[in-house]
Amino acid sequence: MEQREFIDLLELQSRIKEDIQNAFPGRFWVKAEISSWSPRANGHCYLTLTQSRGGKPIAESRAMIWKWHYTQIVRYFEEATGQKLQAGITVLVKVQVSFSELYGISLYIEDIDAAFTLGEQALERKKAIERLTKDGYMDMQQELAVPDIPQRLAVITSKTAAGYQDFRNHLLDNPEGYAFSLDLYEATMQGEQAPDSIIDALEKAQVKDYDAILILRGGGSETDLLCFDDFNLAVAIATCPVPVVTAIGHDKDVHIADMVAHQSVKTPTALADLFLDAVAAAEDVASGLVRRIAQALLRIASGEELRLESIDSAIHRAVRGRVASLEVQLQRSIGRITKGLTQKYSDVSRLRDTAVHRIQFAAQARIGAEVSRVALKEALITGSDPRKILGLGYVLVTGKDNKILKTVDRVAVGDRIGVRFTDGSLTAKVDEIYSDKIDNTKTNIA
Repeated sequence: MEQREFIDLLELQSRIKEDIQNAFPGRFWVKAEISSWSPRANGHCYLTLTQSRGGKPIAESRAMIWKWHYTQIVRYFEEATGQKLQAGITVLVKVQVSFSELYGISLYIEDIDAAFTLGEQALERKKAIERLTKDGYMDMQQELAVPDIPQRLAVITSKTAAGYQDFRNHLLDNPEGYAFSLDLYEATMQGEQAPDSIIDALEKAQVKDYDAILILRGGGSETDLLCFDDFNLAVAIATCPVPVVTAIGHDKDVHIADMVAHQSVKTPTALADLFLDAVAAAEDVASGLVRRIAQALLRIASGEELRLESIDSAIHRAVRGRVASLEVQLQRSIGRITKGLTQKYSDVSRLRDTAVHRIQFAAQARIGAEVSRVALKEALITGSDPRKILGLGYVLVTGKDNKILKTVDRVAVGDRIGVRFTDGSLTAKVDEIYSDKIDNTKTNIA
């Protein structure tokens, strides 16, 4: 049998190790996906790095992070990206190539580039957000309040922007006829010059008496909108003493400028609707107050009317009861007198008839007097009926506390008063007051 030359496995592995160490003497940045992730109790972490093509793995290698690197690498990555370092993430890692005669080739991970995973712009954005949050800028605008009826508005945008024209038309041509005052502060809305241009416009607008300042841009590419993640612009918005409302980009875009603003919407039309809805809500509140005041006045008038009718009925019942009682007493008195006279003077019919006549006359006179007195009281009551007084052209005036006004001393210029006529009521505003105590020669109330 022919003898073949050979080397043992250890020698082969040793030669491979020597060649690998010679071929890869330094450290290399390697892009790969973490396909398995296994931190151990001893502090080391074992993982598998892979590369795929068309959904199929085309390369794979064992990798390790020693415990003296593990904590630092993981903490840095998670703080920088806001996500956990785990399987399924594509990373850019700095590795040292190593070969073991027993375990084969391995990659020792010494560093990781978080910017690669997150992206340079996203990393800068995250740092800006963290700094704004730490310094307290995120909530500054929330301490401001937009008036219930916001009508004086400053708009920062490009005059030729289609989004601005859409906003302007939707706001000013509203079917309800709500009036708004718009002042345009032109600014560059994309590119490197945009943040400084917008800050300059913001500084000019905030010194005037506006209800809100609007920063408006009708969408754009991701690159076009990067200026709205600028740190200095965010600080300028946060520290503005006037509420700032933004309408930047599309539904999927949320920029730092939106985060620090008092409020943000997605489109120019939605921005217009925000203020139209605010005015409509204030109008509804005012209408509701008017309805409540009118209803209260009607309830008061109806209550007073019912009370007067009740008093009138009570007086009539009392008068009728009193008259009936007097008639009964009279009949009883006549009966007793007649019976006594008949018994005592049965033989003197003339005297009896005379006495009876006199008694009947006196009784009728008394009844007539009582009836006249009752009629007089009824006439007085009827004459003082507010409805009759109102029918003569007089009016019933109530003050802002809904109480009847009997003197001008309880009224001030600018007060709202209620005036009730016999056929309805109205409200009026006091423009001038004439008082006998001040100048009794002024009698013109027209």
